Amino acid sequence: MHFLSPSYFRAPVPTWLGPERLLVAGSGAAEVVAGALVLVPGGRQAGGWAAVALITCYLVSHGDALVRARPDRPRLLERPVGAVARLVVNVLYIAWAVTVAASAP
Repeated sequence: MHFLSPSYFRAPVPTWLGPERLLVAGSGAAEVVAGALVLVPGGRQAGGWAAVALITCYLVSHGDALVRARPDRPRLLERPVGAVARLVVNVLYIAWAVTVAASAP
């Protein structure tokens, strides 16, 4: 989806982090590689740890969103409760990826 709807993925990238287009394209490519590795039995562990690293990097964006969150924002994800939910979901994704990596033969 990073390549089909790049503007959706560029929106949460903090401006201070760098060129949004490059970050979204790079993270999209990294997700494809991590996903492909997870699908291959011999690459499952490496793909799981790659997913852990990648999703951990996304915490920067979600932490920035939490700092900028305001209760009066129109979008739920831009309010404090939405920003906290984004962080919680990403921590759960990290836990899932650790489980995948740790359970690989």
